[in-house]
Amino acid sequence: MNKLIIVLCMLAVSAQAQELPTGNPKDFRLKPCLHSIGYAGFWRGQAQLTTDEFLVKAKELGYDAVMIMAKRPHLSPLDYDEAARKKLKARMKELGITLAALAGYSDFTAGIDKPGIPNVEIQAAYLGEVAKMARDLDCKMVRIFTGYERPGVPYDRQYAAVVEGLKLAGKEVAKYGVALVVQNHHDIALHHEPMSWLMKEVNHPNVKAGWDAWSPTLEKLSPAEIRQSVHTMKPFLVNTIAAQYRRHPRFHYVHELTNYVRQEDVIRATSMLDPEGIIDYKAFVAALKEIGYRGWFVYEMCEVLNGGGSIENLDKTAKEFLKFCAQCK
Repeated sequence: MNKLIIVLCMLAVSAQAQELPTGNPKDFRLKPCLHSIGYAGFWRGQAQLTTDEFLVKAKELGYDAVMIMAKRPHLSPLDYDEAARKKLKARMKELGITLAALAGYSDFTAGIDKPGIPNVEIQAAYLGEVAKMARDLDCKMVRIFTGYERPGVPYDRQYAAVVEGLKLAGKEVAKYGVALVVQNHHDIALHHEPMSWLMKEVNHPNVKAGWDAWSPTLEKLSPAEIRQSVHTMKPFLVNTIAAQYRRHPRFHYVHELTNYVRQEDVIRATSMLDPEGIIDYKAFVAALKEIGYRGWFVYEMCEVLNGGGSIENLDKTAKEFLKFCAQCK
């Protein structure tokens, strides 16, 4: 009975920590946050900072909150034991930085063609460890993904694996009073209609949604459809991650025709203030205001960046996000 009471208390704390939209535009607010992935060195030419260097950088740029990757080179559970977590927590307090979220990296359909390996359980166990680390760092949110669609495997089997994984992971993270926030990033349930369905089917108080504008844009949804996506996701929406992009046209030369064939565009990252950016954030933010959104607005530089990946260009682009946020009030 005592164990049940503790779990219920943790669920209540987690629910209170994640502020759902109120439906009243007067309650609208965007809380700027910087994602550490922009300083992780993953993309061509991108500078890499350590976790501490990133925290100092975020503060210098004017950010009071950060999202940190729950993997190397930043904050892997394998590298941060109890002592390291206490040290990091004290460091963030010293800098006046809030850890808004840890960025978890899940893929519940990984290895689905090899049923002998309990990959869904492995994913849930990893997220449980990330949630434990989040609790130790006074963080209430772990961002996660659904799953990439694998060829040759029935879609509904893959969808079912995502449902199973989210339920298992939701149960694990509830032990630590942390919420999982599912980002519209991977193939399964990418569109707002199946994502809404997924949230209702999982039906766990510790599983919420993060809803971004850039995936619907790349799905070729219209501004009106993107607005509708925000309203559809309103019952679950506690986070959004922002990024702006440009399209780079590509062509393949056909020698026999002495001509070119148009191919899919390459997508490159650019400043949120870039007038040539393809994502209609004016419409997206207006929709967030309509539903009374009051969560984090996380900025990521998550592709090859316009101007290159030098520290100077990363810093300049990150500062421009804060200018963009100031225009959204």
